[in-house]
Amino acid sequence: MAIQGDILSWPNRFAHLARQSNDERLRAFYNAGVQLPDTPVSEARFVALDFETTGLNHETDDIVSVGLVPFDARRAYCRDAKHWILKPATPLHEESVVVHQITHSQVREAPDLDTILKELLASLAGRVIVVHYRHIERPFFNQALMQRLGEGIEFPLIDTMALEHRIETNRLTWWQQIKRQSIPSIRLADSRKRYGLPYYIAHHALSDALATAELLQAQLQHHYTLQTEIKTLWM
Repeated sequence: MAIQGDILSWPNRFAHLARQSNDERLRAFYNAGVQLPDTPVSEARFVALDFETTGLNHETDDIVSVGLVPFDARRAYCRDAKHWILKPATPLHEESVVVHQITHSQVREAPDLDTILKELLASLAGRVIVVHYRHIERPFFNQALMQRLGEGIEFPLIDTMALEHRIETNRLTWWQQIKRQSIPSIRLADSRKRYGLPYYIAHHALSDALATAELLQAQLQHHYTLQTEIKTLWM
C-alpha cells in the first residue's frame, strides 16, 4: 500500500499501476491521477461511495448495489449522483435482503459489475473517495475486480468513521482515558445526529453515499480548516 512521504506515494503508485494494468478501464482510472497530498480540502474534489453487499466477507460475498455522490467541501452535486443494482456473483442471502431490501427479483435481470465498470470508474476518477467504514468498499471492490479481471484496484480513501473515532477519542479527558471510557457510537446515523444532520433511511447505497458526503462536510466545518491538507485525512 502506498505510504505518503515514501517513494510509493499515491501519485507515484497510480502512475505505476497505470503502466501495469491490462484493463483499459483501470488504466483510464489510474491515468486520471490522484489529487496531490498537499491539496487543501477547500480545493479537493471528493466522491462518496457506498456498496450494499450479499454479506460481510469480501472473499465469499459480492456487491449488490453501488451508490456514489460527487461533492466538495461546500456542495454535493446530486445531479451527478449515480446508483446501480447489480447481479452478484454469489447468492443473495436472506439475511442481507432484510438489511438492504434488495430482492432476488431485482437482481435477476440486473447487470454484472463488469457491465457498468467503465461508467463507475469514470465517476470515481480524479476524485478522493470517501466512505463510512473503510473495511467494505475498498476490499469488496478489489476482490470483485480480481474475480472478473484478474487484477484488483487500489486507491486512497477518507473514512468518516475513522475521523469520527479520532474526534470522539480526542474529546475524552485524561481521566476518562485512564478509566478507558468508551466513546459514543460512531455509526453513520449516530455520527450525523451529533452534527444536526437529518436522518436518512439506512442501507440504501445512494442515500448512504449522500449521508457520508454530508458527514464529511460537517466534520470539516467543525474540526478542520479549509487549508487542511487531504494527506492528513486519507488512508
